Amino acid sequence: MVMMLYNIIEVYMALPTFPAVSSDAGVTRQVLSDSPDLMVVSFRFESGAKGRLHRHPHVQSTYVARGRFRFFRNGETYDLQAGDSLVIPGGAEHGCQCLEAGELIDCFSPRRDDFL
Repeated sequence: MVMMLYNIIEVYMALPTFPAVSSDAGVTRQVLSDSPDLMVVSFRFESGAKGRLHRHPHVQSTYVARGRFRFFRNGETYDLQAGDSLVIPGGAEHGCQCLEAGELIDCFSPRRDDFL
């Protein structure tokens, strides 16, 4: 009988952390993770705060983790609550108003280098 011994080494790497920054009045943005092809970002909103209308070339998916929001996308209005999501095509004008304090988890492809 042959007995084999293995030396198992566990390696733990620290994930990068990103600071929380104020992006608009009543809005805090924090990058959660990123790669050149994808970025995940948390946006925390106070009730009544707005994400101003803007556009960018990135495809954006937003998920309502908590709270209620009114989204504006290319002239259309959508009311979203916890558990809802919306995809915003690259180049589309969009923004939101927070109706009830909450958090959005947004994914951008490719990464938003301006957030780093």
